[in-house]
Amino acid sequence: MRTATLGPAQRAESLAAMAERELDVLVIGGGVVGAGTALDAVTRGLSTGLVEARDWASGTSSRSSKLIHGGLRYLEMLDFALVREALKERGLLLERLAPHLVKPVPFLYPLRHKGWERLYAGSGVALYDAMSMARGHGRGLPAHRHLSRRHALRVAPALRKDALVGALQYYDAQMDDARFVTTLVRTAVSYGAKAANRARVTGFLREGERVVGARVQDVEAGGEYEIRARQIVNATGVWTDDTQAMVGERGQFHVRASKGIHLVVPRDRISSTSGLILRTEKSVLFVIPWGRHWIIGTTDTDWDLDKAHPAASSADIDYLLEHVNSVLAVPLSRDDVEGVYAGLRPLLAGESDATSKLSREHTVAHPVPGLVVVAGGKYTTYRVMAKDAVDEAVRGLDQRVADCVTEDVPLLGAEGYRALWNARARIAAGTGLHVVRVEHLLNRFGSMAEEVLDLIAADPSLGEPLPAADDYLRAEIVYAASHEGARHLDDVLTRRTRISIETFDRGTRSARDAAELMAPVLGWDKDHVEREVAHYEKRVEAERESQLQPDDLTADAARLGAPDIVPL
Repeated sequence: MRTATLGPAQRAESLAAMAERELDVLVIGGGVVGAGTALDAVTRGLSTGLVEARDWASGTSSRSSKLIHGGLRYLEMLDFALVREALKERGLLLERLAPHLVKPVPFLYPLRHKGWERLYAGSGVALYDAMSMARGHGRGLPAHRHLSRRHALRVAPALRKDALVGALQYYDAQMDDARFVTTLVRTAVSYGAKAANRARVTGFLREGERVVGARVQDVEAGGEYEIRARQIVNATGVWTDDTQAMVGERGQFHVRASKGIHLVVPRDRISSTSGLILRTEKSVLFVIPWGRHWIIGTTDTDWDLDKAHPAASSADIDYLLEHVNSVLAVPLSRDDVEGVYAGLRPLLAGESDATSKLSREHTVAHPVPGLVVVAGGKYTTYRVMAKDAVDEAVRGLDQRVADCVTEDVPLLGAEGYRALWNARARIAAGTGLHVVRVEHLLNRFGSMAEEVLDLIAADPSLGEPLPAADDYLRAEIVYAASHEGARHLDDVLTRRTRISIETFDRGTRSARDAAELMAPVLGWDKDHVEREVAHYEKRVEAERESQLQPDDLTADAARLGAPDIVPL
């Protein structure tokens, strides 16, 4: 099937088309649930629109632990239904829907007590594997295994010898969360959905009690559109309550934000061939392999400050370093930290004060005619959330609509990926790129890597690495602007690539080169390039300052020192 381009022309055409005639479904929110909802709706034959106030996945969906997992710890809470559902989705993504984006990852769980702990934890991991196999989607991952202390230390020499008496090793999966969402949006557009980022909903259109559309501001070019739709889906995550307030309805449930922060350190700082999962007094801590890096996270604390830019405080960073250092033979210091990022989980508020005990289940409601709300849940189960949201919207449509088919709709780049992977040496020889570069492109774009290679064929200089961020080719920056909807430098350095957390300079040394590569695609002049670079540098400076602050309040104030970019 044809791929879809999220370039400047497509965005303008989509906004105009959405305002031209009434849609069946308008989805508000361009995170994983909103993008998944748009794909679900359009593949049922419904005319579908998708709008996002900022960039695709700019909220929670680019700031997760980047895991696709069943949630091993939810077994301990006896939440078998959630684990069973998530394991099925993990299998679908690994094997059918997105094998180019979702990859197996091993985890080592150090045992601290002899006898009972191996029996207790081993039973849980065995049940986890059995539940996965029972759904028929677990055959792509190796089974768990029990390790002696000696064997565990061979797998993870970084561990202190007195930090374990043995270990368990099991497998889950991981992905680049922001890249996954962009691919979801492009897939929805390839089936006919209209999508526009930097398009903010400022209010709803009403006819009596019924919601019949939304007023949408074009944040980039100015102007406001009235987009009418027979059903609107509010999939705005931690902004759910704010969006509901525009209708004058508080809604049937309340969404509470829980902050989780992650640290990124170079791969050579922790000697291990496996990720780690460690138990803390509140939850669990992951040490996750991430290319030439490790991601360490996460925290779980209540947050009621700025939702767009949650800030990591010095106390947050100390918490993670203290807990990971409790098991490392060579402890990490602040100087080892390349990147820090903070995200907000949208949790359904319950009786408990502890956010780690709030529900990870999702809820769908129809608070007023014409408006569906979906909230809660976890990244792994986005497809189920989307299905439930569209099912609810369909109940408000006076027509027969097909059932959900997304279980059998691979994301763009999946089709042909394995064949191209098998041919990667031949592709490398034909393009002049090293085979490692070709593997990198295939694992980021799947079969759409051929479009990136076409850019390099037309301009061989784009086959060179980006200065100061040599994991990425210059062509990837151009492609982000021309095909993936990137509108600003921040979009490219933070979400289309992960340069902002994978380099000690946080991307500032690459900023000017990247902006100059984007300029011809987006029609920027020299002054605009200067503004983009200056804004990005201020953002990094504000984030660094926030990470020196002692608590959430002062960290939030420091982070807000860098304003959001406003196109001129």
